[in-house]
Amino acid sequence: MVVTFLVFLLSLGGCTENKTDDIKKPEQARSLKRAFADDFYVGAAINARLISEEDSLALQLLRKEFNSISPENDMKWENIHPAPDSFYFDIADRYAALAEDNNMFALGHTLVWHSQLADYMNTVSDTATMNVYLENHISTIVQRYKGKIDAWDVVNEALNEDGTLRESVFFKVLGEKYIAKAFKLAAQSDSDAKLLYNDYNLCVPEKRGGAVRLVKTLQNEGIKIDGVGMQGHWGLKEPSLAEIENSILAYSDLGVKVSITELDITVLPNPWDLEGAEVGQNFENEDRMNPYPDVLPDSVQLQLAQRYHDIFQLFVKHSDKIDRVTFWGINDGNSWLNNWPIRGRTNYPLLFDRKFHPKEAYDSILSLISEN
Repeated sequence: MVVTFLVFLLSLGGCTENKTDDIKKPEQARSLKRAFADDFYVGAAINARLISEEDSLALQLLRKEFNSISPENDMKWENIHPAPDSFYFDIADRYAALAEDNNMFALGHTLVWHSQLADYMNTVSDTATMNVYLENHISTIVQRYKGKIDAWDVVNEALNEDGTLRESVFFKVLGEKYIAKAFKLAAQSDSDAKLLYNDYNLCVPEKRGGAVRLVKTLQNEGIKIDGVGMQGHWGLKEPSLAEIENSILAYSDLGVKVSITELDITVLPNPWDLEGAEVGQNFENEDRMNPYPDVLPDSVQLQLAQRYHDIFQLFVKHSDKIDRVTFWGINDGNSWLNNWPIRGRTNYPLLFDRKFHPKEAYDSILSLISEN
C-alpha cells in the first residue's frame, strides 16, 4: 500500500493546482466536504478576519471545502465575556450568521477553559462568586445562540497528563463538581445542542483513562454529554495509528460520538519536555528548531501526505463513530503552530499552503475516494 501510494504522489510531479485526472470523480467532487459527505463533517477553525469576511481568499476556500466551522479564539472567555457584567458578541454573532448563511455545522468553542480567561476570573476565590460567574457566562452565551450553534465544547482541557483533574481556578474554587455544573447549565440553556468534552493527548492511555472516567461520571449522574473531542495536534509519527484507533473505540464504547478536533500535523522538531498542546509552554528559537524557513522539502511533503492519508483511512474505517473532523486553521500561513511552542518558526501542518493551493497531503486524502 505504501509503495503504491508513493507512486501515486510522485506521479503528481509536484503540481498542486490542476490534478483533475487523478481522482475518478468529476471535478465538482474535488472537495473535502463532498468527498466525505457520507462519513462526517469536515471543518476548519476560522479567525476574526475570515468571520468578518475581510479575508476573501480564505472565505472562498472555506465555502468550497468545508461544511463545519469552529471559532479559533473569538468565543473564548477573555474575548466574549471580558468583564463580569460585559459581553462582546459582535464577532460571535457574525460567526453564527456565517454558519447559517452557508449551511455549515457550527461549533461553540469553548465555554469553560482554564486558559484565555478574563483577568477577573483568576481572582475568584469564593464559591458563591464562582457559581454566579459560571451560571451567567454559560446561560447567557448558550441561550443567545440557541438554534444557531450546533455543538459546544463545554469543558476544555480539564485533565492532567496522568488523567487526574487539572487544578484550574474552577477546580480550586468548586472542586470537580464544576464540570457537571457546566454541562447541566449548557443542557438547560439549549437541550438540542450537542455537548462535548474536548482535550489534547487523549490518545495517551493514562489521559484516555481520565477522559473515560469523566464521561462515565457525568453519565452516572444523568447529565447530558454527547461526545468527546480528540484534539489532533499530532506529529509525523506520533501518536501511532493504533493509539488513535484504541481511543476512538474507547470513547465510542461509552455511547458517545467522537469528534477529531483541532487537527494539524507538525513537521518541525519539538523541544524537550513538550506536553501536547499546553498553550503555556514557550521555548526560545534556534536554527535547528526552524529547519524549513523558506520551503518544505519534497521528502517531507511526502511524509506529511502519507501521514494524512493513513489517518484519514482510519477515520473512514470508523466513520460510524466519528461525526466531525476539524482542521485547526485554513492554511499553513494562519496556523498557530508557526508561533507555538517557539515563536517565529515556519510550519506546514495543514492541507493548503500559504497561497491557498492544495498540497500533496490534500490529494493523499482525496485519493481515498478512488481506493474505496
